[in-house]
Amino acid sequence: MLKKGDQKLINSWAFYDWANSVYSLVISTAVFPLYYSSITKDQVVNFLWMEWKHPDTLYSYALSFSFLVVAFISPILSGIADYTGSKKKFMKFFCALGSISVMSLYFFDSVETVWVGIVFTIFASIGFWASLVFYNAYLPEIAHPEQQDRASAKGFIFGYIGSVILLIINLILIQKPDLFGLTPGSASRISFVMVGLWWFGFAQITFKRLPKNSFNKEPEKDYIWKGFKELKIVAKEMLNYPTLKRFLISFFLFSVGVQTIILLATIFGSTELGLKAIDLIITVLLIQIVAIFGAYLFSRISEKKGNFLALKITIFIWMIVCFCAFLLHKELPNVAIYFYSLGAVLGLVLGAIQSLARSTYSKLLPETQDHATYFSFYDVTEKIAIVLGTLVYGLLFAITDSMQWSVLCLALFFLASFIVLSTMKKTKYVQ
Repeated sequence: MLKKGDQKLINSWAFYDWANSVYSLVISTAVFPLYYSSITKDQVVNFLWMEWKHPDTLYSYALSFSFLVVAFISPILSGIADYTGSKKKFMKFFCALGSISVMSLYFFDSVETVWVGIVFTIFASIGFWASLVFYNAYLPEIAHPEQQDRASAKGFIFGYIGSVILLIINLILIQKPDLFGLTPGSASRISFVMVGLWWFGFAQITFKRLPKNSFNKEPEKDYIWKGFKELKIVAKEMLNYPTLKRFLISFFLFSVGVQTIILLATIFGSTELGLKAIDLIITVLLIQIVAIFGAYLFSRISEKKGNFLALKITIFIWMIVCFCAFLLHKELPNVAIYFYSLGAVLGLVLGAIQSLARSTYSKLLPETQDHATYFSFYDVTEKIAIVLGTLVYGLLFAITDSMQWSVLCLALFFLASFIVLSTMKKTKYVQ
């Protein structure tokens, strides 16, 4: 078994980002939202015995529901996983659930089957985000504190490179379907299958080297009840770490903005700005490519100037992006060029803020064997933030019939996060 700090172990752990980030890019951000919008455009959708005049709102609510489910189950499962030493088993299960659900999106081919798209969007989202709870929890077990900024950044860099490769393959398939004897719709649906196979297949490299039971725990039979007790113990412990608690508040506030923008950026571009699908795809690719350099750059800034300063810089840039997006509208000359420019700036801080948040939280943790339980609080914080963000976004859109006010509102969350982060004290590993 590889020891903590071994580069082979760190690389294997980081490779799960290579495997699962194709879901985040192709399904959450690029191809599927555009495919969903094209199928439901100018349509009234029936779902759960209700008529939805704004299908994009239904999609937003479906994602919100999936995050609520993850927020509810992850602390419970993490407590059990820590008590039984079975993080790897849970990670494998949710990886399988997510990848199979993504492949099942193949059967969403019309307004009549929109329920397939919504149901498996929910299951795929649950699989993706729940697996990340256990994946993130491995960080303090595979890397020493001084290695964690680079290890976290390496994961995101692997993820951006892998997802860009598959997205380009998918784009060739979608843009030139006749070369493969396909229709445009079926090409998009085949890309969903490719995402599921990529995710499940490459994840096996990570599973091969990750330790099964780092602390050699031998659970008693009533492990579910003991799992609940583990959760209760960690919840009480967190009250004794004010810096950790305050960081979670700041993390919650900026996650409202970050995750909502990631999930709904392409819908904003298509619905609010009237951009063509190819413009949106180019922007997404640009974001991913720039994000590779952003994650690397800010991991170095954090090493030299400290995590808190590096995070505050990224949060400030996110605020600027929100304000600039608010000023964009369909009638603006060369609006696509402005959207590309915003995408480039966004890419610079996208990987940076996610990578730094994960490594900063990891370095703030006390000496403990309950990493999954601690990271479940991190995950719940993020999921509740996404629920709030998507609900606020969808609600303001429904009230104003404009997404510009939704975007401007997100800037307020970044501002509040910046203020909270500015009040935090430095620690041994986090400056």
